[in-house]
Amino acid sequence: MTTLLRLSSAPSAADPSPSPSSSGLTQAELVDHANAFGRWFLGTGVRLAVILLVGALTLLVLRVVIRSVTQHIVEGADDTGSSLLRRVGPLASARRVQRARTVGSVLRSTATIVVGTLVFLLVLDTVGMNIAPFIASAGIVGVAVGFGAQSLVKDFLSGVFMLLEDQYGVGDVVDVGPGAGTVGTVEAVGLRVTKIRDSAGTLWYVPNGTMTRVGNKTQGWAKAVVEVSVDYFADLDEVRALLTEAAERVAADPVIGTYLQGAPTVTGIEDVTFDAVTLRLSVTTAPAMQWDVARELRVAVRDALTRAGIPLGGQRDLLAAERERAASPSGAPARALPPDVPAGQSDED
Repeated sequence: MTTLLRLSSAPSAADPSPSPSSSGLTQAELVDHANAFGRWFLGTGVRLAVILLVGALTLLVLRVVIRSVTQHIVEGADDTGSSLLRRVGPLASARRVQRARTVGSVLRSTATIVVGTLVFLLVLDTVGMNIAPFIASAGIVGVAVGFGAQSLVKDFLSGVFMLLEDQYGVGDVVDVGPGAGTVGTVEAVGLRVTKIRDSAGTLWYVPNGTMTRVGNKTQGWAKAVVEVSVDYFADLDEVRALLTEAAERVAADPVIGTYLQGAPTVTGIEDVTFDAVTLRLSVTTAPAMQWDVARELRVAVRDALTRAGIPLGGQRDLLAAERERAASPSGAPARALPPDVPAGQSDED
């Protein structure tokens, strides 16, 4: 009996031996898991790798394009393909570099956000997650932003195009139109607002979206214009010669003369009144130097007309009185007699 019990408790040769795997999985289960992983890797894994690779390549291409655009902004190539950078001053060159960096930073950030969001949604869709709630949420957020931040988006887009088109920069004197109603010097340029300091010293914060037009008075070149109203009966040929002489005197100045570009121009009669004739003297100048040149032109024109004895409009009697005072020995002007007193008789007789 004892022998039978021992034989029955001994392991049977027909019983399967336990798996050598420490996890308790059989060889068949391991093969199934390996096959499943292989199918996932060749299907979903390959798709994920392709999505990530395409996203990385797209972002790389966009960055290359952005770098090319910013480089084009720095070089400032015109329609003929020649570089304007050699013909602008250090301030304009620095402004171009600053503008290129700002535009490049904005475009790189935008490209990274857009490409990253698309890749993230495609990865979620590939692994089997439902991305419809994400798309619906994005649509709701877009509608909310569109209605609640219209002016902010308008300012931002206007700032981007302003930088791309180089409408103005730091140091320019601009007129930003009737919407903003400000004329002054640009102190800072942002994607949302532009800071402008007017002639009274007030610093204006002008949203970019409110600028319906922008007049840049210091970009590329400028023109100094001086209008002179002389006596109606003055010799106009002599006046033109005097204006030209005054412009040549300013051009010969060792400081102011360096700002002039080209020969001065004296146009014909611009205006005629009952006692004056208006002529215009103009000359092309370097950017932002037209006001200094115009001041020097006015001084030179005044001196030339005074030496020639040509009165300004309506000043003939005053010029005659001044000549009489200068010719008087005492230097005091002669006292005018009343109209009803004969010459040679004082009003005290």
